[in-house]
Amino acid sequence: MILLDHTLFSDSMKSTFLELGLNAISTDHAVNSMIQTSLRGVDSHGINLFPHYCRAIQSGRISQNPDFKISQDKEAAATLDADHAIGHHAGIVAVEKCIEMANSTGIGAVGVKNSTHFGAAAYFSLFGASKNLITFAFTNADALVKAHNSKSAYFGTNPICMAAPMKNEQPFILDMATSIVSWNKVKNYQQEGLKLPLGWACDESGIPVTDPHLAKSLNPTGLYKGFGLGMIVDILCSLLASGPISRDILPMFTSPILAKRKIGHFFIAINISSFVSVQVFKERLQDMADQIRSLPNTGNDSVMIPGDPEKKSLKVRSQEGIPIEDLKFKEFISINEDFALSLKNEASS
Repeated sequence: MILLDHTLFSDSMKSTFLELGLNAISTDHAVNSMIQTSLRGVDSHGINLFPHYCRAIQSGRISQNPDFKISQDKEAAATLDADHAIGHHAGIVAVEKCIEMANSTGIGAVGVKNSTHFGAAAYFSLFGASKNLITFAFTNADALVKAHNSKSAYFGTNPICMAAPMKNEQPFILDMATSIVSWNKVKNYQQEGLKLPLGWACDESGIPVTDPHLAKSLNPTGLYKGFGLGMIVDILCSLLASGPISRDILPMFTSPILAKRKIGHFFIAINISSFVSVQVFKERLQDMADQIRSLPNTGNDSVMIPGDPEKKSLKVRSQEGIPIEDLKFKEFISINEDFALSLKNEASS
């Protein structure tokens, strides 16, 4: 295991993207999202995805200079044709539009079509929460989640994310896949040669497996409840955004790298001040969180609210560095030798 200086690593990622022809704004948001996500401990959607994005840029799957088109007929609703931009950039454009509408009308919603993988949904919800808005982010993806009582997958991991500002700390954040785990986490287990916990994934016959190489679908979180939540996300990101449903989206890793995936996203921003004083809201949410954390626990682990593990990881990794597997780091070096300058020291395996 290797530890990386996140600032130096960020610089090398940005220079690499720029050399590949990706425009500066897309580069900034994609890299900032990956670094933030890895610092928060969500390795499945952080820097590990960088090599894949490089291949997608080189092939033309991701537009280097997208021509965003926003259509708006109503005061609080709009659609964005992302022109196959890297999803991190498309998402921020959409959230900024949500914020603009919410500041005017109290709420804003934007559906996005013709986008690409947008990384961690938390990047967008945290951005909105930093502007004192409650912010939701959703995306669909290729079919990986087994339909309830079926052998086959139908929806993607279809995350649900919501962030809200707090008085004395970083925003409250819930960012959860509607599957038990993300597919990228299964990919990480494949690369690290680890067995999956039983119940995470199933083979092509719908039988639970622990060998990540046999995994063809993921189980929904909460069984039929998680599958239902995934359906809600696809209603927003596919039907409202006028894009393909999960089952018709090309797989991220196994489809031809030059093929467009046409992913859909959906964002909502709520202007807190349209309902209550922002300061009062922050104080009450802080009090709610503090009360929950002070509840008696059932063992040695502390009582936490959603986002607490990521906040702890952010604090530790900002100081100690982002861990990365040796084999994955070699992939970075093969792309750009300057990544070697990001080494802090070696971590214990």
